[in-house]
Amino acid sequence: MEILKKYFPNLSPQQIQQFASLYALYSDWNAKINVISRKDIENLYIHHVLHSLGIAKMISFTSESEIMDVGTGGGFPGIPLAIFFPECKFHLLDRIRKKITVATEIAKTIGLENVSFRHCGVEEEAHKFDFIVSRAVMPLGDLLKIVRKNIKQEQKNAFPNGLICLKGGELQAEIAPVKRRTIIYDLKDYFDEEFFVTKKIVYVQI
Repeated sequence: MEILKKYFPNLSPQQIQQFASLYALYSDWNAKINVISRKDIENLYIHHVLHSLGIAKMISFTSESEIMDVGTGGGFPGIPLAIFFPECKFHLLDRIRKKITVATEIAKTIGLENVSFRHCGVEEEAHKFDFIVSRAVMPLGDLLKIVRKNIKQEQKNAFPNGLICLKGGELQAEIAPVKRRTIIYDLKDYFDEEFFVTKKIVYVQI
């Protein structure tokens, strides 16, 4: 938890309580349903929660923005972002039912009221959103093809509506087809920990 307070010193008491609850909840659920590598649960706050909140360093979503998390797994980046942006609405999707079950139960336990969940692929989701977020679910070009239909036309944020992905490693080949509409942010510019040296945010305007 101290790592979150280091980078986000203005968290409310409720947000601090919600974030602080995540470790015990994910540890308990992970023992039953493997949503995080069992070797990695000790690194929950850096590798998963803080990583997800990298998006909050790039953009501050305006109130009432709607964001869909595609391939959320156990709830990343959607749950940390929903805690951080309580005035926004988040819709979390995953093809694997047991992962959606874990994310749903954790959100319910910590009292998150601005999230909804659906067990499906994004191809089946017709609702439109201001932004799509995702964490290394599939190659950028493939993801863009199937989420274009889910992006609203009307704008309300400082950034035009689009896709925001958490990625790692060399990305030049992956972004080549959409390079003119893409901005890459290095998470090492926001966070000091070694984990973030190769981690990036890829924003694509749609």
